[in-house]
Formats: sequence, C-alpha cells, structure tokens
Amino acid sequence: MAPENHSRLPGVIVIVMGVSGCGKSTVARLLAECFDGHFRDGDELHPPANIALMASGTPLTDEDRWPWLEQVRDYARQAASEHGVVVIACSALRQRYRDLLGEAGCVYHVFLDGSRELISGRMRERKGHFMPDSLLDTQFAALESPVGQPRVVAVDITPPPAQIATAAEAALREHPDFIKAIGTPP
Repeated sequence: MAPENHSRLPGVIVIVMGVSGCGKSTVARLLAECFDGHFRDGDELHPPANIALMASGTPLTDEDRWPWLEQVRDYARQAASEHGVVVIACSALRQRYRDLLGEAGCVYHVFLDGSRELISGRMRERKGHFMPDSLLDTQFAALESPVGQPRVVAVDITPPPAQIATAAEAALREHPDFIKAIGTPP
C-alpha cells in the first residue's frame, strides 16, 4: 500500500498565534517548512484600511477585524485543500476569533507565549512593520489565553526562532490526531 500523501488529505491548518511582535510570521514560516506545508502571513490579507489604522496607532475594532478574519478562514480552507498542510500567522487573540478560524476545517493553534517586556523589546528592534509598539497594551488586553484548550499548544518565545519552531513541531506531533491528520509518523 502506498503511503498517504498530502493531496489526498482533507487538509490541516496550523494557526501560529499571539500578540504582535511575538514572532508569529518567522515561526510560522519555519513551522511550515517542518511539515513541508504552505505558509501565509495573515497580515498580508488585511485590507489597506486596517493597516492604515494600525500604522496610525489606532487599534482595530471587531467591525474592522471580522472581514479580515473571514478572509483568513477562507484562505486557510482553500490552501489546506490545495497543499495538505497550511501554516498561517494570525493573532487570533480572542476565543471568538479562533472559533471563526476553526470553521476552516482541521485547525490547530500554536500560541507563542511571552512577556510584555520581551515582546516590546523585539517590536522596537524590528524594521518596516506597520504595527507600532504603542498598540501592544491593547493586544495584551484583548488576549484570551487559549492554554489548555484542545488542539492548542503553547510555546515559550524566549529561545531563538528555530528552537521555537522545533518546540512547536514537537508539541504538535504529540497529538495523535495531528499525526493522523497530516499522514506522517511521529
């Protein structure tokens, strides 16, 4: 019998989530490589109006976020059906946002967990991102921790990105249903 390949799987979606500046995009890209999957930065799906608001220091409202989250969900569903495994960087701070993203199919969340001080320092060092450090407090205020929920793994962001991605991969592989879904042995 031939081994399963991703094209015959319904698709697995991994949302790498957390507040701005925690390393979502970098870790998600590395994690996609670990699973030979497709990567997408959810920020690329924001409409220009959302980016302009955040760049000006104005936090998004749910009214601003819902169309974006729906687009992320729809993209995730389509990409998973095409690529087998898709890894998307998306803040997904509130439970209702994660519930909406969960409508895309077989969704797992990797929560990048770190202190405000660590993340603030990293935000000040990065160049060319639209999200200012001044919005970090609103991000932490909106965060509803997913720790302990099914299909969620939490990873400490203190180590370098490659180690974070390795820890996330290992934590995901500990879920027997994840291994079954992606069709590879642990």
